[in-house]
Amino acid sequence: MKKAYFFILSFLLILLVIFWIGPSRIIYSVSRADWLIILMALAVHIMVLAVRGLRWGFIIGQTGRFRVNFIVKTIGLFAGNLSPMRSAGEVMNALAGKKLNGIQLSEGLSAGLTERFFDLGIGGFLLIAAAVLMPQVRIAALFGAVLSLLITYLIFLVNWREEKGLRIYERIHSLLERLPISERTLDNLYVKLTDGIRNMIGYTRAYSNFTSILVIFGLSLLSWLMECLRLYLVFLAFGVEVAFSAVIIIFLLANLIGILSALPGGMGSVEVSLTGLFVLFGVQGSVAGSIAIVDRLISFWFVTALGVVFSSYYARDILEEVKSGILDVKS
Repeated sequence: MKKAYFFILSFLLILLVIFWIGPSRIIYSVSRADWLIILMALAVHIMVLAVRGLRWGFIIGQTGRFRVNFIVKTIGLFAGNLSPMRSAGEVMNALAGKKLNGIQLSEGLSAGLTERFFDLGIGGFLLIAAAVLMPQVRIAALFGAVLSLLITYLIFLVNWREEKGLRIYERIHSLLERLPISERTLDNLYVKLTDGIRNMIGYTRAYSNFTSILVIFGLSLLSWLMECLRLYLVFLAFGVEVAFSAVIIIFLLANLIGILSALPGGMGSVEVSLTGLFVLFGVQGSVAGSIAIVDRLISFWFVTALGVVFSSYYARDILEEVKSGILDVKS
């Protein structure tokens, strides 16, 4: 029931943007947009998915299975779109990788955390640059940078440093012991998660050489810049000229707000924050809302629809993996 409240709130926020600006104004702005450029933006976003699939394949050592890697990443992004703070993305990604790539769950989780490590790290350093170069968003950018880099550091400990990663879990486990959970379940959970952390770190160390890290960093940075290029093209489609550096900052801050809102995939909160940030950078309100809605149609709803198509073939088995994993812990 709580999940339903989150989705209702998300849709209410989207409706708020639409009715605040005015449906007729949005329709008018969209009708005057250059749809050829919008299609180019869609093509760029498909390329973003391809780059993410290439990065996934490189990390798990299966770069030749491009179609499978593309499907796995799309399913993971789709799951992230439907979960608070995109928290289900890495887990579903790992489960899809286990079924389609034939890898161990620990390897999939290791790869997913490595991807998140680079994405958040790059985002954090870009936000620091934003705080220096753009005074109007300095406080928000600094807050976002500190939060991103803090989470990046925690991922580093869990995914690269066995002793500290286990210590972090042991502190969490001491909190779990205070909950009304049976001792047997807690013991099984402790064994599974500590073994899982050790296995994850073993996989992570296998590709943690300088060349591999450089390739992963390059693909991560490329996917970030291509997402910003997609948003930049949507701006151009509506006849709005804006500096590419401003687009990067807007994109980073809107996604940060979407994560902090804890709404599924930032649904609603991202649309509101994008519209507000566009207005802050001098874009007319009706055009700002139209750009936000069209960009989210491409970046969020298109991926969600594609994920539904792929999941219709694979999700039943993946969900069975989740169910069996939970039952195994309890038993």
